[in-house]
This record gives sequence, structure tokens and C-alpha cells, in this order.
Amino acid sequence: MGPLPRITYSPNADGRPDPGEVVWAPVPYQEDSSRSKDRPVLLIGRADPWLLALPLTSQDHDRDAAQEASEGRYWIDVGSGAWDHRGRASEAALHRILRLDPHTIRREGAVLDREVFEQVRAALEQHYGPG
Repeated sequence: MGPLPRITYSPNADGRPDPGEVVWAPVPYQEDSSRSKDRPVLLIGRADPWLLALPLTSQDHDRDAAQEASEGRYWIDVGSGAWDHRGRASEAALHRILRLDPHTIRREGAVLDREVFEQVRAALEQHYGPG
């Protein structure tokens, strides 16, 4: 990935997906981009016509952070929210910024707290360098 794209926080309760929201969308498998799975993602910005997003997972990577980092994978805790009906805490994949077609967004999950979003932004800037 090149330089960090512009990260924005602009949730808007208008029914359309916006940066700062967690939504569900088809996320391509890393090992086979021709296949995808409906997953929660954190929208972090726009690169018209695309939405930029980080995939979320309920798996805890804190215990294997060193191993994950050795394979180029970095995670940040974002807590829990309405995107997970079981209330599990989530982590965002800092190493994987996705470009998503806004028309593929399946449903909104929740607005991420601004303070948590700013922590994600800071972690992305540390990982990629300022945008």
C-alpha cells in the first residue's frame, strides 16, 4: 500500500454508509480475492467512487501480536458495538485497507465512538506514516 489515504470521521444518520460507521460488506479473502465473505468493516474514508474500510474481527490477536507482526499483520482494539449481535469486542486490521463499492454495503451496524476512531487514525498514521 502506498501513502495513507485521507482518514475522515463523518457519520450521518441518513441510511447511507459513511466514514466512522461500522457496516457489513463482502470482504475478499486474502488468499483468494475472487471469493468473499460478508463481514463487519470500519469505514475510514473515501476515494471516489470507493469507500475505504478496515475489516473487523472478534478474534483476539493480543496474545499472538508478535507472531502477527512478524507476518505483517497489525490490529487495534475497537471495543464492542451493535455490529456484533453477541456483544463481542472487535479488532480492526490496520494492515488491510479495503476499497469497497458503496452499493455492496449490506447493512449498517453502528457509529464508532469518535475517540476510538481517532485512536484508529493514530495507529494507521503510525503504521503507514501521515497521509
